[in-house]
Amino acid sequence: MRLFQLFEALGGLALFVFGMKTMADGLQRFASGGVRRLLERLAGNRLSAALTGSCLSSLLQSSGAASILIIGFVNAGLLSLYQALAMLVGTGLGTALAVQFIAFKISFLSLPAIFIGVVLRFFSKRRRWAFFGEILLGFGLLFFGLEIMETRFLPLGQSEFFRGTHSFLLDMPVTCVLIGALITFLVQSGSAAIGVILAMAGSGFIGFEQAAAMTLGEVVGTFALASIGAIGGTLTAKRTVFFYGVIAVFAVAGVLLFFPFYLVAVSLITPGFSEGIAHFGNVFSSSQFQSVAARAVANSYTLFSVILVVFSLPLIGIFARSARKILPVKGDLDIEPQPRYLDFRVFNTPSLAFLQAENELKRMAQVAHSMVDDTLEQFYGFNAKRASQIKQKENLLDVLQKEISGFLVLLARQSLTSEKSGEIPVFLSTVNDLEGIGDTCETIVDCLRRKKEGKVFFSDNAMAELKSLAKKSSYLMTLAVDSLDSFDVPDAEAMRGLKKELLANEENLKRNHLERLSSGSCTVIAGLLFMEIVSSFARIGYYACTIIETQRTLR
Repeated sequence: MRLFQLFEALGGLALFVFGMKTMADGLQRFASGGVRRLLERLAGNRLSAALTGSCLSSLLQSSGAASILIIGFVNAGLLSLYQALAMLVGTGLGTALAVQFIAFKISFLSLPAIFIGVVLRFFSKRRRWAFFGEILLGFGLLFFGLEIMETRFLPLGQSEFFRGTHSFLLDMPVTCVLIGALITFLVQSGSAAIGVILAMAGSGFIGFEQAAAMTLGEVVGTFALASIGAIGGTLTAKRTVFFYGVIAVFAVAGVLLFFPFYLVAVSLITPGFSEGIAHFGNVFSSSQFQSVAARAVANSYTLFSVILVVFSLPLIGIFARSARKILPVKGDLDIEPQPRYLDFRVFNTPSLAFLQAENELKRMAQVAHSMVDDTLEQFYGFNAKRASQIKQKENLLDVLQKEISGFLVLLARQSLTSEKSGEIPVFLSTVNDLEGIGDTCETIVDCLRRKKEGKVFFSDNAMAELKSLAKKSSYLMTLAVDSLDSFDVPDAEAMRGLKKELLANEENLKRNHLERLSSGSCTVIAGLLFMEIVSSFARIGYYACTIIETQRTLR
């Protein structure tokens, strides 16, 4: 009988999580997908970034999903370490708002909400009404699942077996924190995890002190989810997760150190709580006390979220400044998807602004050059880690193209000499060519990945021809990078010879390929991949030639 009640409680948990997910999906669709634009516009300083993280967590109804999304934005170069840390800290406030909402005892509205939600979701012809119906359906399922959990946990909490388990596992606050973190990690939502804790506390399955300690584990579980999102990500994402983990651990440790005073503070901000404890004890087994109990647990998490924000936000700047020393860059090349030299405050000094743009352009060229070399290495042995690094570098080139182009456009609006005005189109052309080289390298790596996964083989002659063309393109790329660093630019006659040689090499490879196809020594799939790789390497060479020719106009 107890086992059946446990399965019913787990069924209520499934309904609760499914309702949370359904309501989150409906909220996102109802909001017309403006989350990304909101991030870019509002995450300017630490306070607005924290509030933006709170809004994101409330919209997604999941601090875990919000944290993974924030890490994704960091990987994409849309957020800095400073902004991302503030947003991650702020997600707790959004979860606290959702928890306060869940703490209201309005389960009597669950079945009507499910009925109206189904009608609107599946029978409404207007998309907005259908999305609103999805929100109502999720709302109803959430509270219906919460009610099932509370009613099924009540007899379980009175079982001698579970009471013995309580005394063994839940006497120490640290154990409760770890259990709360595990629940958060498993359901992948801070709001859902606190909802489960509310249900267990409201049914008398656990006491208030245990529930309050479990809610502290939500931030640890959110950190674990964010850590998963940072696997294989950029160094900035890993730095963000590391410092967020430091904040989470110290915040939880600080509250546990003063845990009795923390519980007193919760009782002071929860009307009727002290009187309920006096009458019914620490376990909320009385129906008269359950509404106050739920509010107390919700308030405990809200208080912790406020403490976390108040004490951690002033330290974010220190963390951001010390990130490079604590977690330094491995290797000579920094591939974090952010500009390193650009400062939009120096437009009043055009000479300094041009110097910054030139340094960022050289950095972009070095990254593109390293991508070509890495792509060439893939021919001698496909390496998944190297392929991931090439992808990160291509992402960096995309970010730098956007940032440098925007910087140069704003610079062009200043009062410049005719010589400096003429340099801006050359810079913009070079930026676009370098970004094109990055895209082309990614295309080649994708072809090599498909070749490996599809077990496609090239003949020895075909591989030798490809490597020869790749080395030619790499040599031209070296000349292009050198043209940005020095005045030693090949003359027009030499460039015509190099381009003619590249074109002849490309045509020769395509002609040999057609002969292999005609003789049957090459399959169609292998031929398609071969032709795409040949065209891509030739395109890299042409991009490099264009960069050299545009640089000659500045000499």
